Amino acid sequence: MPISKITTKHQVTIPQEIFERLKLKVGEHVEMVENKGKIILTPQQIVARAPAANLSDKEQALLPTARKKIRAIQKDLEHSTGLTLEEAEVAAKAGLISWDQRWWWTEEWQEGEREVERNYREGNFKTFDTAEDFFKHLNALKSSSS
Repeated sequence: MPISKITTKHQVTIPQEIFERLKLKVGEHVEMVENKGKIILTPQQIVARAPAANLSDKEQALLPTARKKIRAIQKDLEHSTGLTLEEAEVAAKAGLISWDQRWWWTEEWQEGEREVERNYREGNFKTFDTAEDFFKHLNALKSSSS
């Protein structure tokens, strides 16, 4: 596991192997989020802001709730609530989330994300050395449920 040292200016170097694996480029931006004592870095594409969306009164009323839920998910995925489809569409229209990723923010999807987080925290998961081992495991599960 690569390790980096924090400099006096609070800077951290991304190890070369991770930098290359993620196909990062010098000058790109990363988002930093603290989650349960860990720092999560996520590559970000910064683009010029689109003009403000023209939202209806109903959409304007949904926007604060959508914004609040998005912040809650970003802060504590396991104890948050996902957006309704209407809220996700308004959030995408307002530029708070990506239009093609709005499904991820819905309560239906977030329910699965919370389950994964719980399973991970409780150690209820299995790791595999190879993709072949993973597929053998899936086939065995399929056979046992038939």
